Amino acid sequence: MATPSDTSAPSGRGSTVRRIEQALTEDISAGALAAGERIDEVKLTERFGVSRTPVREALSRLVAQGILIPGEKRGVRVAEYTRAQLAQIFEAMHEIEAACARIAAQRLTLLARVEIEAAQADCMAAAEAGDRAAYLKANEQFHLTIYRATGNPYMAEIATEFRQRTGAARAKKFATNEDLLSSAHSHADLISLIFSEDSAAASDGMRAHMARSFKETLAAN
Repeated sequence: MATPSDTSAPSGRGSTVRRIEQALTEDISAGALAAGERIDEVKLTERFGVSRTPVREALSRLVAQGILIPGEKRGVRVAEYTRAQLAQIFEAMHEIEAACARIAAQRLTLLARVEIEAAQADCMAAAEAGDRAAYLKANEQFHLTIYRATGNPYMAEIATEFRQRTGAARAKKFATNEDLLSSAHSHADLISLIFSEDSAAASDGMRAHMARSFKETLAAN
């Protein structure tokens, strides 16, 4: 059975495709690419120094994940959602993220604890510096460390895909330095609940965290 890390693409081209895919995903999560924005294939070939083949393969993979959607004249653009669609996606994210926090609390290892603490330190440093791009990247990594702490790569993959779909919409809620600091400080309570190894409390804490994120995302969009 294949695992989330398996790939059928040749190693050379496959690694290039994954590099482009990851870079675009990070750009969207960091707000560098806005919802609805058209992706320029030519600029991507210049940016990564490759032909259009790996670029198009990376774009196709992102379309399949729902991060990008088909646009006009065979082009693609960053996915954008109505308020109703965002509500539906966040409803699913509530359940998945809460489950990740619950399982992470049950299975917390020393390594997972250190990774979560390091990710939070990066969030605080970026927030205190007022570096929005760095904070958005660190914030994504913070949640990814919680997903990995479940010890279940399939659950982590599902949670990550939902998070990536909403990257452009969530990025809009971080408009000021106060927004960054408020978000970073909100992680502290969540971390305490996960580290307490009280799985029910960790789940409830993540639900509260995601409810706040949803309200702020709707207000920004």
